[in-house]
Amino acid sequence: MNVPRPLLRDNVYTALRADILACRVAPGEEMREQDLATRYAVSRQPVRDALLRLEQESLITVHARQGYRVNPISLSDARDLFRFRLALEPACIVEAAEQASAETLQGLEHFRSFTGDGDDFIDYNRSFHTALAEASGNRRMAMTARDLIELADRLVRVSLSVIKGRDPALLVAEHAAIISALQQRDGRRASRLMRDHIAQAERRILSALSRSAVIV
Repeated sequence: MNVPRPLLRDNVYTALRADILACRVAPGEEMREQDLATRYAVSRQPVRDALLRLEQESLITVHARQGYRVNPISLSDARDLFRFRLALEPACIVEAAEQASAETLQGLEHFRSFTGDGDDFIDYNRSFHTALAEASGNRRMAMTARDLIELADRLVRVSLSVIKGRDPALLVAEHAAIISALQQRDGRRASRLMRDHIAQAERRILSALSRSAVIV
């Protein structure tokens, strides 16, 4: 049996949030403070603090005297998330084309290829989108975009078994085209490519989610 390593107080929120987004704690799953305290090898107070923060992010619901429940995924919330990304990430791209250093844009080269599958691709995709947001140089935009991108991971994981039209090679090619436009400082083209990229992901994932049993 593996003994959990104690987490610093500030890390309990990060660890629990990561477990929820990775579906290690599944949508709809019930949670109790003592069970989580044992899981993360901490007292109940940092667990309670983390749960309150996650409630503010609408990832969990608090049930008085009964515990906590991971919120199921709703189609309306998933749609709202993608529409927010459609507004924000192309804006980050425009900023990156204008403001990012040549070194930063050159550093995107390793996203032109990918080897692996499953969770590896989800990690790769998250890193790509986050890197572009951070290349904008706008800290607030990048921070908000990163949160949206991480929240989208849960949608992908839930829909993975029924998703259609998901070709990793095609998606990597789309990433490469965005990188090329950015490196040419063509913000308008890069922004359009990113908007199309996200819109196609929205169609695939919402279609898959509509056939998932965990959707409300």
